[in-house]
Amino acid sequence: MSTPGETPNPYGPPQPPQPPQPPQAAPQPPQQSPPQSPPPGPYGQVLPPQAQQPQQPQQPQHNPYAQPTMPSVPVGGGYGPMGMAPGAPPTGFGGGSGGGGGKGWLWGLGGAVVASAVWAGVLFATGGFDGDDAEADLAGYRYTTNLCTPTDTQSFKDSGYQQKDGTGSTSNPQHSSSENPALDSMTCNIDFEPNAASSSDYSSVWLYTTASLHKKTDPAPEFEAQYRAYEDQKTSSYSYQVSPVSGLGDEAYVVKQEGRTSSTGAYVILAVRDGWMTYQSTWSEYVSSSASATAKTPEEATDMLKKSAKATLEKMKH
Repeated sequence: MSTPGETPNPYGPPQPPQPPQPPQAAPQPPQQSPPQSPPPGPYGQVLPPQAQQPQQPQQPQHNPYAQPTMPSVPVGGGYGPMGMAPGAPPTGFGGGSGGGGGKGWLWGLGGAVVASAVWAGVLFATGGFDGDDAEADLAGYRYTTNLCTPTDTQSFKDSGYQQKDGTGSTSNPQHSSSENPALDSMTCNIDFEPNAASSSDYSSVWLYTTASLHKKTDPAPEFEAQYRAYEDQKTSSYSYQVSPVSGLGDEAYVVKQEGRTSSTGAYVILAVRDGWMTYQSTWSEYVSSSASATAKTPEEATDMLKKSAKATLEKMKH
């Protein structure tokens, strides 16, 4: 309860209702208006009492170098270029005498440039510019629903292999594909057998090929690292050797599995990146030690894969 003659605190807690007072002979002083909520600041914050005084209206002035401001993203604590109030002309504009006007013009122009750079940075960070994403460099390659059609197998035929016939419900070759606004994927799997293999020989020979069209993300920064990772995969029986290959696309690598014991086959991966297209062909062969056919060495398999890849990539562009 306030003491008579004490000024009520407009920002204090609400007082409980007072009981009605008996009529007084003397006139009562005018009642204070109910306390008002503090007006919010320009960005929603509550200002201290000394900052809540009503300000005199100012004549708006035209600023030929004023830049649009991002809503709810104050630059420089809610001020315009070079610390000036929003909408106010830079120092030296609109007249003045001596050289001060020229200096003010330069400072104002510099502030406008800074504001423009900040504005552009905000738009880039928030995706405000439409159509500014990097355009995919597909290097002329096209999506196909059947990658086995352009896959060239002549180098394998010339090296003594033939395509196996499909058995039962299993077809040979097999293919799959997926078309997507971000990534097109294509695969082809072909089973081979040596021409010299007899019906009693056990052999497993296959070529697995994949191709991807990256339409949203450039695969270049991570391409080499994906295949260099094979160098860290070592066991007591095998390891991998990764080497660059020239003459194929923008960059290419071959991954050879090296057995630490005697081997009767080869496992080789050839990877090619051409623009935003990535291609991989894998040769896997196992021939039993009692078979009449002889397995290819990793070097021979690499040569077959390089010839096949060169011809296949050319066909994928048409």
